[in-house]
Amino acid sequence: MPLLQIEDDGFRLDGAPFRILSGGLHYFRVHPGLWHDRLHKARLMGLNTVETYVPWNLHQPRPDEFRMDGGLDLPRFLDLAAAEGLHVLLRPGPYICAEWEGGGLPSWLLADPAMRLRSRDPHFLAAVDDYFGRLLPPLHDRLATRGGPVLAVQVENEYGAYGDDTAYLEHLADSLHRHGVDVPLFTCDQPADLERGALPGVLATANFGSRSAAHLATLRTARPSGPLLCTEFWIGWFDRWGGNHVVRGAEQASQELDELLATGASVNFYMFHGGTNFGFMNGANDKHTYRPTVTSYDYDAPLDEAGDPTEKFGAFREVIAKYAAVPVEFPPARAEKFTLETVELTESVGLLDAAPALGDAVASHRPLTMEELRQDYGFVLYEAELPDAGPALLEVEQVRDRAQVFLDGQPVGVLEREGHEHSLTFTVPRPGSVLTVLVENQGRVNYGQGIHDRKGLLGSVLLNGDPLAGWTSRPLPLTSIKDVPFGTGPATPTGPAFYRGTFEADRTADTFLHLDGWTKGNAWVNGFALGRHWSRGPQRSLYVPGPVLRRGANEVVVLELHAPGRDRKVAFRDTPDLGPVED
Repeated sequence: MPLLQIEDDGFRLDGAPFRILSGGLHYFRVHPGLWHDRLHKARLMGLNTVETYVPWNLHQPRPDEFRMDGGLDLPRFLDLAAAEGLHVLLRPGPYICAEWEGGGLPSWLLADPAMRLRSRDPHFLAAVDDYFGRLLPPLHDRLATRGGPVLAVQVENEYGAYGDDTAYLEHLADSLHRHGVDVPLFTCDQPADLERGALPGVLATANFGSRSAAHLATLRTARPSGPLLCTEFWIGWFDRWGGNHVVRGAEQASQELDELLATGASVNFYMFHGGTNFGFMNGANDKHTYRPTVTSYDYDAPLDEAGDPTEKFGAFREVIAKYAAVPVEFPPARAEKFTLETVELTESVGLLDAAPALGDAVASHRPLTMEELRQDYGFVLYEAELPDAGPALLEVEQVRDRAQVFLDGQPVGVLEREGHEHSLTFTVPRPGSVLTVLVENQGRVNYGQGIHDRKGLLGSVLLNGDPLAGWTSRPLPLTSIKDVPFGTGPATPTGPAFYRGTFEADRTADTFLHLDGWTKGNAWVNGFALGRHWSRGPQRSLYVPGPVLRRGANEVVVLELHAPGRDRKVAFRDTPDLGPVED
């Protein structure tokens, strides 16, 4: 592979003028069986490069464990990009934002109550250096200096929106170099944050979605010479629970792209293909009110969540063709989908009944946080005996993020961080009644100072004004559902429950799971975690990648936290429902 050179008048590739035409494609948001398809379509739109973040929290789930296999086989993804003739912009963090759980920072960092993320805290820097030492050596052969596709590597991510400690950025750049990165480095920031986030001697780039000429002029003021690159050209946006589905018209986005390319600048679409926040991996924002992101990361991108070209694909291809050669080949309009209108979920078991099989309870004088339980995602089940009968006021200092409260197994209310709800009243029927609190981590905050986002019941828990002691805390990470004991509870459970059904498939095509009438929870197909569902919307279906299905018998499991759909049925349809469009 040729080498990227950063010159006063722009990029060069082995001495020849070069414009980066790139698109965001996060390998961890796409089933690995579909990586080749998405990369091929990137080239067909006229891109010569793809960009990806690297999620530290998935690759290093525990300090002593590192993964780079299956859906995290980054070397394979890079090799597939190279085979397609694509270069790569690599963004390894340590912080990535990306509307991803915790901005990609592993939750075990927060087990240290004094931890200061994205800073020169020695404990944080030691963890980052260890991460780079595990991640980067297997990627050396994929750097352009060794014949690989990786042209450049990013230092941190939009740091100027968070802090202004240049020494912190210098440490990260030095660490990248110490661990073998010898291709050009770059930073990226929104135009107003360029001075705080830039690093002397490192290419500075800007993120924006409109007013390209003005924002590039701001970048040129900050850096009077060198290439102009928009590292995140926002051509869509993400959705949050309780909002509408955000779209941006193809015509407007194409005009903005044309304006950008007319300046001679390089570009990276954010996103070319958004993909999916599978499992529990969506992030959240908290600007005085907590707002979790939905499962879909469709992003109104040129390729939709299922990898089918949208109107933007053709529109952007036409604009790119004005400035660079595009392939003659054009991808098919839409791939065939698997459909099955009715699947009945005949088996079930209550979550409270199943809990002992899914996690071990830990006794303590107060509720333990997820981080203290060495738990990353999912739920925690807290229990305590109440000493007296009669009226009761329960007050919880901090709910992170949604708590369903039960008394002797019967629901008495819900406390939500998003609604700033902290107290409930109920009547205790007898001394020794069991208070049960099921707390859901709805996604750690991925942007701003709120990234220090510990989960569970935090701070004091009071009953009628007095501290309530004598708790057990049971982690329910649900990283696997193979131990769910179906058939051990009542035929029709009340409250949170797992439901399971089987269905036959004649092909392994993509499809969309629709949960009409269901309320809130999670879903799995053949053990693959699809993500969260919530009738609150906007999203009302879940994307099922074709490679997850099997010819013949298949299994679908739904965790429903409230009420199941009518007749306990779900459907697989050929189109998604991402909700009403934002005006």
